[in-house]
Amino acid sequence: MEAAVTIRTVRERAGLSMRELARRAGTSHATLSAYEHGAKSPTAATLQRIVRAAGVQPGIAFTTRAAPASRRGDELEAVLRLAGQFPARHRRRLDLPVFGRAS
Repeated sequence: MEAAVTIRTVRERAGLSMRELARRAGTSHATLSAYEHGAKSPTAATLQRIVRAAGVQPGIAFTTRAAPASRRGDELEAVLRLAGQFPARHRRRLDLPVFGRAS
């Protein structure tokens, strides 16, 4: 999760204003605002201090990454096979807009 989203999320969950969280974290409102809006990136230590000031114990969470590129092709193939099972009506002539010609 990005630092900006993390800070905003913990602040909102704690029910704190930006000014109150900045005061608790020992930083300025302007700096905290810059962090929340992604204009500045806090160091890991600063992010930890801000999160703790909001009453949250920082930790590490592990998540599954997106499938490797080779498996993505398999997923696309499965989706196309599934789509092929749905009925479709096709026209012999496609009615497309004509571009580049004056009407």
